[in-house]
Amino acid sequence: MKLGGGNMKNLLKQANKMKEQMEKLQQEAGEKTVEASSGGGMVTVVAKAKGEVLSITIEPSIVQDDDLEMLQDLITAAVNEALNRGQDLMKNEVSKLAGGMGLPPGLI
Repeated sequence: MKLGGGNMKNLLKQANKMKEQMEKLQQEAGEKTVEASSGGGMVTVVAKAKGEVLSITIEPSIVQDDDLEMLQDLITAAVNEALNRGQDLMKNEVSKLAGGMGLPPGLI
């Protein structure tokens, strides 16, 4: 099956438009923030969906316990959860765009 020159140009235009939309979406979604906590709220992390940690809040009472290892574990758990939530948010936003463009799920 041969594609005419006009059809190929249209396909390339559509592909470029889709690429631009995806880049814009990823940039916008990456700026959204997510929050996660561990230890029943003893450690809370706020991060951008693109993976940048914005803040870590630690309840003062946990520092007074002098259990450095537990504090480190809680910080690690909260950071990892925030980053995972950010990744999930990015995936969901990209899936929405792909569906809106008529692309089959899982293609992007």
